[in-house]
Amino acid sequence: MPTVAVVGASKNRAKYGNKALRAYLAEGWTVFPVNPNETEIEGLRCYPSVLDIPEPLDRVTLYVPPATGLQLLEEIAQKGCGELYVNPGAESPELLERARALGLQPIFACSILAVGQSPEDYA
Repeated sequence: MPTVAVVGASKNRAKYGNKALRAYLAEGWTVFPVNPNETEIEGLRCYPSVLDIPEPLDRVTLYVPPATGLQLLEEIAQKGCGELYVNPGAESPELLERARALGLQPIFACSILAVGQSPEDYA
């Protein structure tokens, strides 16, 4: 099964960081919620950093403000991932430029739609 880290995962089911987690689970992905303020989300162990995830990552998807994402890019590059999704609202020109400089190929798109789901299905 492919693996994904949802950075900015939330217990709040109305937030996209939670909707994404549920959409990836529905599509059969192994999901790793990342939020330093939580220990469990939707029954899954929550990790404080992508560096704490014990498996390789096929995808990392960002659901954090651009300034926070910018601070996390070094860890994401260190961990490595096949794809980095920067969701609407998580992007900034600086973040995208820094991601490219670190060798990441950021994809600016909704990662929920990318797995064939719709955020509206996870109200």
